[in-house]
Amino acid sequence: MSISGISESAVATFAAAERERFIQNNPKSIALAERARANLYNGVPMHWMSDWSMPTPLFVQQAKGARFTDVDGHEYVDFCLGDTGSMFGHSPEPIARAMVEQAHRGLTTMLPGEDAVVCGELLAERFGLPYWQVTATATDANRYVVRWARAITQRKTLLVFDGCYHGTVDDVMVRNREGATVHRSGLVGQAYDLTQYSRSIPFNDVDALEAALAQGDVCALLCEPAMTNIGMVLPADGFMQKCRELTRRYGSLLIIDETHTISTGMGGCTRLWDLQPDFFVVGKPIAGGVPCAVFGFTQEVATGMQAVQQKKTEHSTGHGHSGMGTTLSANALAMHCMRANLQEVMTEQAYQHILPLAADLAQGLRGVFKQHGLQWSVTELGARCEFQFCAAPPKTGAQAEAAFHDSLQMALHLYLINRGILITPFHNMTLCCPSTSAADVERLIGELDQALSTLLALPGARVATQEV
Repeated sequence: MSISGISESAVATFAAAERERFIQNNPKSIALAERARANLYNGVPMHWMSDWSMPTPLFVQQAKGARFTDVDGHEYVDFCLGDTGSMFGHSPEPIARAMVEQAHRGLTTMLPGEDAVVCGELLAERFGLPYWQVTATATDANRYVVRWARAITQRKTLLVFDGCYHGTVDDVMVRNREGATVHRSGLVGQAYDLTQYSRSIPFNDVDALEAALAQGDVCALLCEPAMTNIGMVLPADGFMQKCRELTRRYGSLLIIDETHTISTGMGGCTRLWDLQPDFFVVGKPIAGGVPCAVFGFTQEVATGMQAVQQKKTEHSTGHGHSGMGTTLSANALAMHCMRANLQEVMTEQAYQHILPLAADLAQGLRGVFKQHGLQWSVTELGARCEFQFCAAPPKTGAQAEAAFHDSLQMALHLYLINRGILITPFHNMTLCCPSTSAADVERLIGELDQALSTLLALPGARVATQEV
């Protein structure tokens, strides 16, 4: 038996052929990887770049729109798009132009310009929250928001959902195991007990949510409106509204992180579902691929922040340190690019192109799996969709994790890479951008169909499916 209904022996045979094909077709990437090992840990500038499905890292030469070219001259249709960092395509013309413009006017000054004022106005109009701050990454934004939430509420415990993703904020590196909060596996160098002030509960579990909040020590619930990194998990009908209702009832703040779920539309799930958060966070795509993130908040939160700062001034000398900052936050280059992105790239017209394409892709994937007799599901969220090795879309992070068949996933990804298609690593997620075409979508569906035909033709490939 296996989760996916495909045997491990067939996957191993299939993957071995694809690894050999990659090695034969990518001599320049292989040579660069060997050269890089002398000075880059694991031969890459960030260690997780060596965790893809390829036997050696794939080195990119250039990227534009929905495509990129590697150093061996192969062109790829990109459905990963920097895992949302380039959600609207690689190097959109308005962003490239803005970078050139600002390059001659200064990159960072620790002082605001008019771009900052315009961005604040555009963000408030788009997302419905009056006040905004700008950081370098969504990790930073989430970290600072958690500090503010603790300071305002005078509570220490952060509530998150099991399998959540909010960057690399220490406080979210926890999981729920048999009803208890534990450290996330694989956590490196952790020196103190995160479970002292972090609590993890299952997604879509209203009873667990109320029980956690009712303890009266939760500063905030930090959540994505749909989980996207453990495998996509959509909220049950009314669940996010319960999150808002119960956080208000028990005096906790609601933080909505839309760094990935901004794929749903102009105002993300927050506007689409009227989530009414106290804090709103969005990172990666907000400046068109230039490192930048923002967090917005309500008038009530702003009043609480002012009270915290006034109290601090009364009981301390000097300016003190808030634990929030980084010198390059809201730098001039990022602000000019964010302005161009909000005005010219991240538009209603762009969403009108990408949403139907993603829906067509999801429907095409369902057709392929049905044709091959595979009990796999497809989950959609705006421009994003994902296939999972389970018959019904998962309802919790634990269910999504239980549906992993890592070796199969890696083998299918490598098959696609060898044929010029990239999807998001570590799970089976895709994004469409304004440069993605219907032909690109059909090509992905067709190549995955051929991959499954090849794999399932191997001896002993089909086995009984293990239920999640």
